Amino acid sequence: MKNTYALLGPDFSKSAQPQGCINPKLIQFNQSLAVELDLPLENIEFLSGNQIPQGAQPLAMAYAGHQFGGFNPQLGDGRAILLGEVKSHSIQLKGAGKTFFSRNGDGYSALGPVLREYLVSEAMAKLGVPTTRALAAITSDNKVMREQLLPSGILTRIARSYIRVGTFQYFAAKGEQHNIKKLADYMIQQHFPELLKSKDCYLGFLKMVIDRQAALIAKWMHLGFIHGVMNTDNMSVIGETLDYGPCAFMDGFKADQVYSYIDQYGRYAYNQQANIGLWNLSRFAETLLPLLGDQKRAEAALNDYPRQYQNYWLTGMRHKLGLQCELNNDQTLITELFDIMASQQADFTLTFYYLSQLNQIPDQQDNQWLALFLDNKEATDWLIKWRKRLTQETHNKQPINNINPAYIPRNHQIAKVIKAAEQNQDFKPFKQLLKVLQNPYQIQEGWESYLSAPNPDEIVKQTFCGT
Repeated sequence: MKNTYALLGPDFSKSAQPQGCINPKLIQFNQSLAVELDLPLENIEFLSGNQIPQGAQPLAMAYAGHQFGGFNPQLGDGRAILLGEVKSHSIQLKGAGKTFFSRNGDGYSALGPVLREYLVSEAMAKLGVPTTRALAAITSDNKVMREQLLPSGILTRIARSYIRVGTFQYFAAKGEQHNIKKLADYMIQQHFPELLKSKDCYLGFLKMVIDRQAALIAKWMHLGFIHGVMNTDNMSVIGETLDYGPCAFMDGFKADQVYSYIDQYGRYAYNQQANIGLWNLSRFAETLLPLLGDQKRAEAALNDYPRQYQNYWLTGMRHKLGLQCELNNDQTLITELFDIMASQQADFTLTFYYLSQLNQIPDQQDNQWLALFLDNKEATDWLIKWRKRLTQETHNKQPINNINPAYIPRNHQIAKVIKAAEQNQDFKPFKQLLKVLQNPYQIQEGWESYLSAPNPDEIVKQTFCGT
């Protein structure tokens, strides 16, 4: 293990030692990921922070950030400790104790947020969404005080990088242009090496970050995923989904759906995510202005974001409907479906999954899809339009079985998992849900209940950050 980030110097981080835990217990270990990265298998002393791997240089990264629009010039890793890198992937312990940036926090994590992030991040990986990965979940005899005394947890997570928009903002706020350049050069060297020979490497860097963010948010939208806290300190510069706090997958479709308890005004609602992506990217571009030398070039790159996002979104939505050709009325067809889903309170995931099971000619499976709608007349009319549109394809109907998932980590299922773990130290529900999510596109016999939308008394209306 090595830590190239530590080589940037003390301006970028503070040394941080995991505080260890009493009687650590392994809940889950991601063996396939460990094998992929040639990591030691199931060493609970390393995973709990009780021992430090050889070559590691534990540190807490410095960064700033706009949180719900308000700027904080110093945030930093308050409960995450970067150990180092293996095969160009960075390894963090999340919830391993207090750091220089913990402020009034204890640096620990309750068990619930650890289980949530493990489930959702690994589900996102199987769904093809760029994301941080979960290597291990640990509990111990340690307790943490939140609203009440709770069992603690530590998440070992993997990312290609934990550098955020807020990392650049940290140095911009201090007027340290030399460190902005140092950080940009580090990112280009480590993650965008194709730009090294470019005469405009910093403009190219900005454009690649913009493109990756547009692609990432479009993928979220295709799955009904709501990040919940799209602050600039939670936005990865390399375009991976980062920091699963009050995140949620939508059940019944609602365009302005919000689950996060702290998002009282809907700043990060489902239908605001693309706009917030641009807002965050604009803050990122501001930090690079000293390197770009021309504000107009940054503005031109940002002005291309709406087109890029729209192309990613529309291409993905066509695929979800089994369409390959590009016709002018496709967006209208898609928008009409979402309007019907909203008015009829149809489940997001099941609407697209059952649609992927329908034939070009009406049959009995139509009834299963139509049953998702309170009044299926509008839905029936839309099906007719969809089938007519399929006849305009120049190729055979595109298989969409591996585009629309059957299984997502639904809010009510996660809530049951956390309750069982916190109250009874019962991790069987966690392990079973994780197993189902490893194969999200195929019906798994005996586990159809994980496919179902929540009953009215199971609906989760709010999710929480868990800090």
